Amino acid sequence: MTKLADLKKRLGADPEFKAEYEKADVEYALIESMIRARTAAKLTQAELAKKLGTTQSAIARLEGGRTSPSISTLKRYAEATGARLQVGLVRAR
Repeated sequence: MTKLADLKKRLGADPEFKAEYEKADVEYALIESMIRARTAAKLTQAELAKKLGTTQSAIARLEGGRTSPSISTLKRYAEATGARLQVGLVRAR
């Protein structure tokens, strides 16, 4: 299996991909931080799903960016992985 960082580096060399990635940077950063939290907690998607009372496929959809999670879901995900959710707004450029 390709590591996320390796895949990101390889795809980042493609100018079209890079432009699209930058547009969705916030979403990808959140997804990446979720996956990092889960792997740091040494949990599989199935193990995390069990802790959250959901299914592995629901976790896969969250981590794949195919759903927009609520703040409540993000808080539960963070707690289950031993992390803390931090949300904020910054002034636009």
